Amino acid sequence: MYDKKQVSVIMPCYNAEEVIGKSIESVLAQTYEDLQLIIVDDCSTDQTAAKVLPYLQDERILFIQLPQNAGVAQARNVGMQHSLGRFIAFLDSDDLWMTEKLTRQVELIQKNDAPLVYSAYQTFQETTDKTLKTIQVPETIDYQGLLRNTIIGCLTVLVDRTKTGDFTMPNIPGGEDTATWLHILKENGVAYGINQPLAYYRVSGSSLSGNKWKMAQRTWKMYRETQNLSFVETCLCFSSYVKNAIKKRI
Repeated sequence: MYDKKQVSVIMPCYNAEEVIGKSIESVLAQTYEDLQLIIVDDCSTDQTAAKVLPYLQDERILFIQLPQNAGVAQARNVGMQHSLGRFIAFLDSDDLWMTEKLTRQVELIQKNDAPLVYSAYQTFQETTDKTLKTIQVPETIDYQGLLRNTIIGCLTVLVDRTKTGDFTMPNIPGGEDTATWLHILKENGVAYGINQPLAYYRVSGSSLSGNKWKMAQRTWKMYRETQNLSFVETCLCFSSYVKNAIKKRI
């Protein structure tokens, strides 16, 4: 069903006119060239579409505009519905990749016959010349490990659909990506990480993850609603999540 070597990159965007160009360029600059970039505009009200237009000369890019705002999970799901590649990767329209990201991850996922791989990443605000922090990751993680440490950054993930089959993200803002990785690992075993930064995550006070209290609430809800954990199990996992979240930011 899939192009056996191609990576389909899913890029949701909403009012990203100031930043989306750099994100697109970081995909097109990948040393791994067999890729498809699917940009899904979640009904932006600014000039995002105009910023994307010049890049559509590259035949590897598909641009989809949603008729109404549906949220990031649904935008990613629409992108995956139009994807052709065996491998799926995600990059939001304000984040960036290092040029070797896909090359190294395709090698790792094939070497370990894994369903999912991920990597460390660096945080930044205005420019990647001045990064804030490196988020380090374990070499491997399984379902139970991820329940207690939501360490996998969406912008670092590569999924092999010959292992997982087609999948979708649940529409729960703030926890849709981790819930997806948990589902994949519960069904398919162990994920492998590269503890070297391969991506840059833009930190913004207005971003969804910028509000720590709301993020904690959404993580609790994700445990209860998507993993069906008992109250006691949720408390145990949530306490570990909080400890690891604090450690990640120190």
